Amino acid sequence: MPDLAAGIARFQRDVFPVREELFARLATHHRPHTLFIGCSDARVVPELITGSEPGELFVLRTAGNLVPAYAPGADAVAAGIEYAVAVLGVTDIVVCGHSACGAMTALARGQDLTTAPAVADWLRYADAALARTPGGDVDALVRHNVPAQLSNLATHPSVARALAQRTLTLHGWVFDIATGRVERLDGPGAAPAA
Repeated sequence: MPDLAAGIARFQRDVFPVREELFARLATHHRPHTLFIGCSDARVVPELITGSEPGELFVLRTAGNLVPAYAPGADAVAAGIEYAVAVLGVTDIVVCGHSACGAMTALARGQDLTTAPAVADWLRYADAALARTPGGDVDALVRHNVPAQLSNLATHPSVARALAQRTLTLHGWVFDIATGRVERLDGPGAAPAA
């Protein structure tokens, strides 16, 4: 915790004063353009990867960047998606997987998760991707998982409506931690993201 306290002190002393006008505007204005759904992994920092300013991204982070298909009832992921799309009016949603993902590694290698039953249960949202992936291939599973989560995302009513109205675009990316490259997986001729 001392590092976090020191970080707060640096922010208040060095960063906030230089960006005070931005934060004053953000205090009354919240219009992010993109919902970024990424992994909870501490090595994957959406704002850093995309060079985004505060207020530009609405970020949801889940283990394995998993998005459960829509089901009625209280669900933090569904609520975040609905808020971003129906209330904030984001125009883009990115689902971003990443290299060396612990969740995908556990699935691809069939790791014993009996001591982590909540994790094991959560990872079932990657079953569709796992079924299409050769045994043990973590990189392939990471790449198959992104479009599977985009499919799950499209089952959410707010997303389906916005897609039908053509006010929303879905994107699939994979971030390579070692190289910093971002590969687009959405659409024909997909290329590295700019």
